[in-house]
Amino acid sequence: MLKAVIYDMDGVLVDSEPMWRVVMVKGFCSVGLDFTENDCRKTTGMRLDEVVDYWHRIHQWEGKSTGILHDEIIDDLCAMIEKQAEPMAGAVESIRLFREKGLKIGLASSSNHRLIKTVLKRLGLEQDFEAVHSAEYLPYGKPHPQVFLECAKDLQVKPEECLVIEDSVNGVIAAKAAKMKAIAVPDQEHKDDKRFVIADMQLQSLNDITNETIKRFLN
Repeated sequence: MLKAVIYDMDGVLVDSEPMWRVVMVKGFCSVGLDFTENDCRKTTGMRLDEVVDYWHRIHQWEGKSTGILHDEIIDDLCAMIEKQAEPMAGAVESIRLFREKGLKIGLASSSNHRLIKTVLKRLGLEQDFEAVHSAEYLPYGKPHPQVFLECAKDLQVKPEECLVIEDSVNGVIAAKAAKMKAIAVPDQEHKDDKRFVIADMQLQSLNDITNETIKRFLN
C-alpha cells in the first residue's frame, strides 16, 4: 500500500539542470579542462563531490583542490538559484495532489544541504516536506539506494510503501534498488533512454500526475 512519495530535487522540483551545466563548465574550465555541457551530462544524478573526483581522476589538474572547486561551483549555483530558479511544470500541483490523498511527502537529493535549502526557499516549499534528506554525508550517492532508505525511515514508512519521482537513470536505479516504485520524468534529451524501462511509469512532465495516475499506485 502506498503511504509516501519521495521527490528528487534537481530536474524534478526545479529546472536547475541548465544552471548546473553553466556553473560546472565554468568551474572545470577554471582548472584548465576543455569542459563542455556534454561532459556535464555524463554524470547526471551523481553527487557533486563524486563528479569532481571523477574528472580529477581522469585529468589530474593542479593548483586548485577538489574541495575548493566543489565549493566554488556550489557558491555559483546557489547564487543563480536565488535569482532565477523556477519550479518544474506541475511540481507544486503534484505535491498538493499527493497530500490530498493523505500521502506523506519526502525529498531525497544528491545535492548538498545548502543547495537544498536554497532551492526550497526560492520555490516557497520549505514547509511542504515531512522529511528532507541529502546524500551529502552518506558513503555513496545515487545510484546507491541509501538516501531513499534514510528518507523512508524518517517518514516512518517501509521502502515498499514509497513512490519515488526521478528524472535521472541513476535516480531510478537507486529507487528500484530500495524496493520502491518509481515514476521517471526525464527531460527531452533523455526521454528516449531505454534504461528508463525499469521505472514503473514514465511521464512527460509532472503535469501528467492526476488522480488516475495515483490510483495505479494506491492499490
